[in-house]
Amino acid sequence: MPSDAFQPLALETLKQTLRPLSLLASPVAFGLERVPRDGPVLFVGNHTIYGGLDLPLLGLTIYEGTGRWIRGLADHLHYEIPGWRDLLTRLGAVPGTRENCARLFADDQAVMVFPGGGREVNRRRGEAYRLIWKQRLGFARMAIAHGVPIVPFTSLGVDDMFDVVVDVDDVLGSPVGALLRRLGVTDQAWFRGGEAIPSISRGNGPLGVPRIERQYLHLGEPIDTTRFAGRHDDDEACWELRKEVARDIEMGVGLLAEIRDRDDDRYPVQRLLRAAAARLG
Repeated sequence: MPSDAFQPLALETLKQTLRPLSLLASPVAFGLERVPRDGPVLFVGNHTIYGGLDLPLLGLTIYEGTGRWIRGLADHLHYEIPGWRDLLTRLGAVPGTRENCARLFADDQAVMVFPGGGREVNRRRGEAYRLIWKQRLGFARMAIAHGVPIVPFTSLGVDDMFDVVVDVDDVLGSPVGALLRRLGVTDQAWFRGGEAIPSISRGNGPLGVPRIERQYLHLGEPIDTTRFAGRHDDDEACWELRKEVARDIEMGVGLLAEIRDRDDDRYPVQRLLRAAAARLG
């Protein structure tokens, strides 16, 4: 998909569409000044549960703070869903292939990837904010091959809204799992060892409704990949780069958790009460 085929939603339309969500989530970002304002760049971060709840605000926050519109590399399964794939395209996403990534880099675009993919989206119990990247090195190979800096980023907020009640381990260990195995479903390529099965969660709010959490974003220092020039096929170099990126993202989780825990305006009710007190005062 050539970059000149990208026809994004008008920014004002996007802002108006996201305004109710933005008012509720009141996103805050740290490190926007570190984002390169031109040239190709690869954003690498953590996927939160269910994947898309924080993404619209994340993209809009980066755009408003830096002027860079993020081009997401999306799993090919998204493009098998009519309507949804069209919306992703309008938001700037492309199928996550090496060819599309290289084309975007050549066009000096800002590209975003989540190495955890569907496995991080379909989190299991006790996995909040954990990086689950398996053995994936693709993002490191592409960044090294094209000499593109990586901006590690951390998103925090969504995983605090849910408690996982049933995950794929429960399903596969139940009679339903036995039936799926007998039917050969678990042998299908799309099943990916259960990665494609979303967890069932309840919200952390009253009556099991998700409690609205402020969304926090941390952007780390850009990581120069040119020191690995010519080594994109070298697993050792790719693992070294991957570990550096993962370390920065995990550090961001810790930093944002501290900020969240000290934030007097973490929840919408707190912000409304504070605003009302200010007006009365």
